[in-house]
Amino acid sequence: MTGIEIPALSIPTVALVTGGNSGIGKAIAARLAAMGSAVVVGYNSRAVQADEVVAGLQGSGHLALRIAIDDPGSIAEAAAAVDRQYGRLDVLVNCGGATTPVPANDLAGLTDDIFDRTVSLNLRGPFAMVRAFRPLLDRGSGAAIVNISSIAARTGLGSSLAYLAAKAGVDALTIALAKVLAPRIRVFSVSPAGVDTDFVAGRTRDQLQKVAEKLPLAHLTTPDDVARAAIACIVNLTSSTGIVVPVDEGRHL
Repeated sequence: MTGIEIPALSIPTVALVTGGNSGIGKAIAARLAAMGSAVVVGYNSRAVQADEVVAGLQGSGHLALRIAIDDPGSIAEAAAAVDRQYGRLDVLVNCGGATTPVPANDLAGLTDDIFDRTVSLNLRGPFAMVRAFRPLLDRGSGAAIVNISSIAARTGLGSSLAYLAAKAGVDALTIALAKVLAPRIRVFSVSPAGVDTDFVAGRTRDQLQKVAEKLPLAHLTTPDDVARAAIACIVNLTSSTGIVVPVDEGRHL
């Protein structure tokens, strides 16, 4: 016995996960609920799927809530709904987003419309969520924001140049917000690569597996791998903020 006192972990009471009706967001919502949190499952479309996620979560107090992260009005309505229901927010996970695959060398194919929509959903959207929910996070206990980024921000390889640029912006925003929101709110980026989901249209599991076999850890990243990293930031990294956590099987190396 060392005699060292180990403090109890701080479990968030209320958490909101955008994009919580599928993939990484669904896995994070499941992990948070299993710890005892009331989870708001944010979604843009597929309401039935969001309701199914909520019904499958452990515990009680969960809520499916439509949040169009490219619509400030929708975000404001969601913040008001969370305020009425819970009166606080301990965790915000910005997982919602979308991408339109365009080969990196097809500059003409990356139209202004595609570029603007990609940045709106993957960069402006997370910022708008933080802006709207900051008052509720200020009322939270041990509050934390986790932005789901992408290793594409670091490698320069991704579904499109717009997507990797937007995710690089998310990482920069994470660092800046960590300074702005301290000391009450910690801010993290979790930066995965090649996760086994249907996020990128036309990308098959076989393609992901072949890439994974060439990585240092030779493992295909699952949504739960990313979820566990997000939980580590929220619960365990209580003396950290403004950091980017790769979950990429060593791809960044």
